[in-house]
Amino acid sequence: MSGPLAGVRIVEFEGIGPGPFCGMLLSDLGADVIRIDGPRSRSGGGARDVTGRGRRSISLDLKNPDDIETCLQLIGKADALIEGYRPGVMERLGLGPDVVHARNPKLVYGRMTGWGQFGPLAHAAGHDLNYIALTGALWATGREGQPPAPPLNLIGDYGGGALYLAFGLLAGVIHARATGEGQVVDVAMTDGAASLTSMFWGMRASGIWRDQRDANLLDGGAHFYDCYETSDGKWVSIGSIEPQFYALLLQKAGIEDPAFQNQMDPRGWKDLSAKIADVFRTRTRDEWTALMEGTDVCFAPVLDWNEAAAHPHNVARQTFVEVEGVMQPAPAPRFSKTPGAIRSMAPKPGQHADAIKAEWGV
Repeated sequence: MSGPLAGVRIVEFEGIGPGPFCGMLLSDLGADVIRIDGPRSRSGGGARDVTGRGRRSISLDLKNPDDIETCLQLIGKADALIEGYRPGVMERLGLGPDVVHARNPKLVYGRMTGWGQFGPLAHAAGHDLNYIALTGALWATGREGQPPAPPLNLIGDYGGGALYLAFGLLAGVIHARATGEGQVVDVAMTDGAASLTSMFWGMRASGIWRDQRDANLLDGGAHFYDCYETSDGKWVSIGSIEPQFYALLLQKAGIEDPAFQNQMDPRGWKDLSAKIADVFRTRTRDEWTALMEGTDVCFAPVLDWNEAAAHPHNVARQTFVEVEGVMQPAPAPRFSKTPGAIRSMAPKPGQHADAIKAEWGV
């Protein structure tokens, strides 16, 4: 196995959303991630299950005492665990933190939920959209007078969930290797999504962020930080915040209207947005790209999935790779001495049971 996490052993309980994505990230960087699938798992495995890549699978019935014992033996050899059940489920199965830490005191026990392990909503069902709604992050998206715009499931599931889970697990493993002490990492998507908004709380306190959608520097309110439609019905993105980049934007776009000199006066942003929108409608997206891409305007064309995979910059960096006919993002981030890799496609449930037991001494 290659990658900076080679030698790290992770037991991942089958789930959806942030748990599997976290497992993918850790596997891409070299961790040996063993997924425990239930006997009625619907996972088909293969290349199309992108976030399931890189694991090996063992199928266990967590209502069977013998399989629970096998599970405990695996956990006893692991550095970390990932589970995404509602609070109390693992305890009822006989796999709660007290039980497993008695077997493996160094284990980092990662618990991935939407609302967290405690609190009034801890036992309620929910999804990404609900979790980010509770933190203010969803309210701040979208246009004035329009409903908040769901930002896919990137803020709750993946940003506030999977990435904080990976961060927490690795911090816990570092602590455990230094002290011999494992611990529980309670990862709530509400906590993570709230943490992601830290800068905006600071901006509010400083009086430079208004509690109004589509009226601020980074939410589409500023005419120099937004997306604009082009003459062919496509879109470009502009992020010309710094004055020198803004000056270059005006130069490249041929804008000489003196009203644009008051860049940071929010009272004029709406009018200037309308004016610059008219400018961008005079050329196609590709024409604007030829004029502005690669300059300090802070410009990029808005690409669809296929265009993103084929863009020269992404091609040069191999940001996307094709594996068994399926285009997908490559491992990230990049390491100079211990590069990560996609080691295998998603497994079928139970596919590697014998090899896992042999290698892990179960």
